[in-house]
Amino acid sequence: MSIHLANARYLGERILAEVLNPPPPIDYEAWAVRNINFSQRESPFPGPYNADRFRPFAEIFRALGPSDPCRIVTLCCGAQIGKTVIATVFCLGSQDLDPSDFLYVHPTEDNARRWSKLKLAPMIRGSRRLREIFPEKSRDGSDSVLFKERDDQRGSILITGANSPVSLSQVSMPRQVQDDLSKWVTNPAGDPEGQADSRSSAFDFAKILKISTPLVLPGCRITRAFEEGSQERLHVACPHCGHDQTLEIENFLAGVDEAHPERSAFACPECGALIEEHHRTAMLREARWVASNPTMARYHRSFAFWAAHSPLKSFEFIARSWLTARGEPDSEKTFYNDVAGRAYQVKGEAPPAKELRDRAAAGHTRGTIPQGGLIVTAGVDVNGEWLNWQVVAWTRDHRRFVVDYGRLDGAITDAKVWDGLDALLGSQWRHASGRRVGLDMLAIDGNAWTEDVWTWARRHPTSKVMMVRGVDGDDKPLLARVRKERSRRTGKILAYQRRFYNFATSILKWSLYRNLARQDPLQAGYVGFPAGLDDRYFDELTAEKRIEKRLKGGLTSFGWDLPSGERNEALDTMIQAEAAAIKFGVRDLPPALWDRLESERATAPPDQQLDFEDLSAALAVGTPPAPAPGPPPEPGDTTQSTPTRTPAGFVGGRRRGWL
Repeated sequence: MSIHLANARYLGERILAEVLNPPPPIDYEAWAVRNINFSQRESPFPGPYNADRFRPFAEIFRALGPSDPCRIVTLCCGAQIGKTVIATVFCLGSQDLDPSDFLYVHPTEDNARRWSKLKLAPMIRGSRRLREIFPEKSRDGSDSVLFKERDDQRGSILITGANSPVSLSQVSMPRQVQDDLSKWVTNPAGDPEGQADSRSSAFDFAKILKISTPLVLPGCRITRAFEEGSQERLHVACPHCGHDQTLEIENFLAGVDEAHPERSAFACPECGALIEEHHRTAMLREARWVASNPTMARYHRSFAFWAAHSPLKSFEFIARSWLTARGEPDSEKTFYNDVAGRAYQVKGEAPPAKELRDRAAAGHTRGTIPQGGLIVTAGVDVNGEWLNWQVVAWTRDHRRFVVDYGRLDGAITDAKVWDGLDALLGSQWRHASGRRVGLDMLAIDGNAWTEDVWTWARRHPTSKVMMVRGVDGDDKPLLARVRKERSRRTGKILAYQRRFYNFATSILKWSLYRNLARQDPLQAGYVGFPAGLDDRYFDELTAEKRIEKRLKGGLTSFGWDLPSGERNEALDTMIQAEAAAIKFGVRDLPPALWDRLESERATAPPDQQLDFEDLSAALAVGTPPAPAPGPPPEPGDTTQSTPTRTPAGFVGGRRRGWL
């Protein structure tokens, strides 16, 4: 048996030397070059971190180090151009170069888990040095998805979500990252950004990194943070005349070549020569950051950069992204956020109702589909004692035309309301070509009377009827199926899951309001109205406004407000009809399918059964015409099954008159 003895004096002197010796200079960029190795799945440039390829990042890394006195560093930039790499290098490099406790905050805990698994863990596994610091140990409390601790316990990483006020309390962190800041929303304890900032208030030399792609103005957190800081932008020299300039998105869009997007370029404002993509590498190598608000640089440095500054995005990509997005407000928003790195200025209110009424006076005939309308959808808003409906036709170039608007009196459980909804679903409207066209999709409000709406909706195919529920927020997807919901009484998953969707009310509202301002009937996004709609329709369509709301503790948020006594059913049914159009595919149908629809609906011989007068008469009293006989259910289609609760006048899911 061997006994190993340690030299106590040697160990003591070694520990004392380690404590007393000043730490080596902290250089995050040099550390990244030595330790970061990207895989093919992580980066289009696999291999070691290349500082020359991302030269503008050098100053940002320097600002994050102790040699720069600033306390806050803000990055306001586009998507997928390297900001997460900067944040992760700051986080992991700190654990190696100057160990301490580190806080990394995402919008939600789900985001936090995803980042930990898909970004942090691969970067640790790809570096020998990081594997030594954070060895993976099963069943070890020091190594979990949301908490990583150094093997020697000298530092740790706490990963959490801004939606959890508990996790943003009772901790003190000298360094932190606030990721995707624009998507943070008020939590039950108040403002999460203030809560996170306070976690570093005990440290005089703390470093707080705020990063995000911007969203919309007013109300964008990362834009506000950028404007509070030094406001630094990249300046480059023209490769032809040497003129100092910033690469602005407006300059680039003015030179987009629609026929050949790959030829798109900037134009020097001084000499007029083209600045093409092959000039970019040399320009960025000599680029410099220039502050518009230099007095804040000692405390808060803020940087803005976008796709033109990154080798990860080509000029052709920028041009094609714009050509795809232009004319559609929510698509333009995505372009300005993700590509241009800018917040999008939303339309907070609609044009005056009188302007829209004047436009409608010269519009198409009510109850008809104008030329170009190829897809027809309806939105139905459910109230306690009545339902409102609106039918809208959509063109292949992102225009829309209101076909008609009406009301059904009665509750959703009334048999006569079921009759009216069935009739609406089976109605046909005369196209400008003479062809009769029916509904492609109907979206009905399933928010308040969910099970009653489902009882009616389940009698029809999911390809024709969907239930919708509006959700607020400028970062929500336009349309997303609701998560599995369970009955409060039985605990079982509710069966309406497969046809129930959330849609982004805020985005669709400000997008509609921007489109309402368009005057050219041929412009993408134009909204056309028929003659004959009463004044109440236009008052309802323009009733809401986006306003700043004051919350407790002096906090503010931005949302939509309906003045007391006003109605908004025309607005609600319009965006519900748009949700139905999105579900049907109006935004992503391939040209071949648009051609097919045009051939079938806009160029076919007119229908010889001229019963338009009957249709108009039925609509005039607010009840849609009786439906045309529909095809029998497809084999295996369970959506036609008997409802669990049948209103009076119905037997086995059908009207008595149909038996």
